[in-house]
Amino acid sequence: MDIKSFIKKYGVIVVLLLLIGIFSLLSPAFLTVTNIINIARQVSMLGIVSVGVTFVMISGGMDLSVGAQVSLVGMISAWSMLHLGISPVVAAFLGIFTGVFLGFLNGFIAIRMKIHPLIVTLASMTIFRGISYIICGGLPIFGFPESFTVLGQGYLGVIPIPVIVLVLAVILGSFILNSTYFGRYFYAMGGNEEAARLSGISINKLKVAVYTISGFFAGISGVILLSRVNSAQPNAATGYEFDVMTAAVLGGISIKGGEGKILGVFIGVLIMGVLSNGLILMNVGDYYQNVIKGLVLILAVAFDSMQNLSKKKKLIQHEA
Repeated sequence: MDIKSFIKKYGVIVVLLLLIGIFSLLSPAFLTVTNIINIARQVSMLGIVSVGVTFVMISGGMDLSVGAQVSLVGMISAWSMLHLGISPVVAAFLGIFTGVFLGFLNGFIAIRMKIHPLIVTLASMTIFRGISYIICGGLPIFGFPESFTVLGQGYLGVIPIPVIVLVLAVILGSFILNSTYFGRYFYAMGGNEEAARLSGISINKLKVAVYTISGFFAGISGVILLSRVNSAQPNAATGYEFDVMTAAVLGGISIKGGEGKILGVFIGVLIMGVLSNGLILMNVGDYYQNVIKGLVLILAVAFDSMQNLSKKKKLIQHEA
């Protein structure tokens, strides 16, 4: 195996191990059981959202509204419990349904109005976030039944429940992509949309489906986040869209679509979690963290672009 193949196959794992090693040396508190569990719990919500966005990116799209969806899902679930008096279980299902509807709305508008999904989700990001502020008047909503906190704060043995939900989401997403004909359709659409259309795949329905799936996972994440912090915040999950994109590209999802695995995205999410946690332990300020995360995104996209360019050159040489 040459160096390029090694980097492509194992590079993301090497990066994760290097970060763990560096932060372990810089902070004695990093490599402790308590902190490792804390990192796993912190990345759970982002990881669940990332599973849904992986479907969108593999199919050649992008969803910039996922953070706002998470916020609105939490807001609607919280408002329903507080003002309608519905049970936490019903509120949780209502939140997930809200996420599904918001995702469906993104895909439907993009297809029906023939607007690029990137523009649609950019607009809906602002709209969904605005609705969250309207519902709560800019103030957090709290005062839920104590039983509702189990989903976000509870444990099954020593494992936090959000981590279990993340693992189940990764397994479900991987199964759909790798073991169903729908998964093959998503890859085909992302690889070459016109060829997929000519082969009989209903592109419009598939596009609506991937954004609906993204909304479903955003809905689950929104409910868990609400349960964890026990308060609905209108600015919750701000920046998720960029963290998800960074984790996906780090994990091997091509920015152009058509390739990548959810397991790689899972490792990308762990990298983002380790990086954030390590920087906090080193007392690095939020503004500097934003700069570092931005640089990581640029480097990840640049690496992906170089990979695509290398493949294109090889294809041209082969055809010649």
